Amino acid sequence: MRKICVVTGTRAEYGLLSRLMRLIDESEDCRLQVIATNMHLLPEYGNTYKEIEKDGFRIDAKVPMRKPTDDFYGVITSMAEEMSGMNDAFRELCSDMVVILGDRYEMLVVATVAMLQRIPIAHIHGGEISEGAVDDSIRHAITKMSSLHFTSTEEYRKRVIQLGEQPERVFYVGSLGVENLRKVPLMGKSELEDSLDFKLEGQSVLVTYHPVTLGDRTPKDEIADLLKALDAFPCLRVLFTMPNSDQGGEEIRAAIEEYCARNEKRCRCFKSLGLRRYLSVLGYVTAVVGNSSSGLLEVPSAHIPTLNIGDRQKGRTRGASVVDVASDETSIIAGLTKVLSLDFRAFCKTTINPYEKDGTAESIFKVISIYPLDDLIQKSFYNL
Repeated sequence: MRKICVVTGTRAEYGLLSRLMRLIDESEDCRLQVIATNMHLLPEYGNTYKEIEKDGFRIDAKVPMRKPTDDFYGVITSMAEEMSGMNDAFRELCSDMVVILGDRYEMLVVATVAMLQRIPIAHIHGGEISEGAVDDSIRHAITKMSSLHFTSTEEYRKRVIQLGEQPERVFYVGSLGVENLRKVPLMGKSELEDSLDFKLEGQSVLVTYHPVTLGDRTPKDEIADLLKALDAFPCLRVLFTMPNSDQGGEEIRAAIEEYCARNEKRCRCFKSLGLRRYLSVLGYVTAVVGNSSSGLLEVPSAHIPTLNIGDRQKGRTRGASVVDVASDETSIIAGLTKVLSLDFRAFCKTTINPYEKDGTAESIFKVISIYPLDDLIQKSFYNL
């Protein structure tokens, strides 16, 4: 039986991987192994490993990471702790393959340990560009350590091949997040509002804002401009989901909490909405605001506007429902005015999401469940 290990460090990442994990778990020919790390195990981020267990998955190993301070030194120290724990976990689990999604720093550690233990890596969402974050370099580094690649667009498939990967090992499958929007049973409005303790009436937005790790401005300054821009729309109801654990995240978190305390009648903040609530919210908010990749990948399939702020997602393919603005207050106000307008919202009903493709999880599972393992570790560079 093939032992396929899925490693997850964040709530958003698990949400994307959950359907693929279910396919592996229900297969008679595969055994699902799960490793939870980083934000899943930190109380400040909601102890979201419990969501994994609530969904019926067994967590085979928990690899804790020290909560990083708001600088690169703390992140590096946290990664060092993770490397030791991940080394022990893989040695004990004897996995046949490791599945990694995306480009976060904890996944760079996972890829390094798996590569050195000679465990083949299947990487999802390679070939993408996000020039405003260190994630960009991490993503390409993970690509070079991986043996199988699953991209969300054909353009990204070509970029992975451009990096020297063999074409027969690179598969264009679409976005797991878009597939979730189609497949996950969503909550009705009353159930959702009861769960949130928040009315989604009038105009409302869902805001997720992460630190820009290669930006010129401080996270504190950027979130201050976003919050001042929201003040220009006093009747707008606002749901915040908290930022990730990148350096600068604590400053953003504190600013959001203080803002919600001052505007408790029209604002709520959540450590984690969880997959089902997050996708359900997309059906009832007017727009999504911030700098999360979800605003480009999944939200366009809900046919609502995305206001993408700043350079964190610079370089990613985007649909016509995405409005890009600079991170200053004036630009954000102009962007909010546009995405809240009736004309633009009507236009978004007609747009096409470039990340949509049928059968994403099934396509990935079909490959990782049967691809011969013997030749995966040895790689040869593909010259264009």
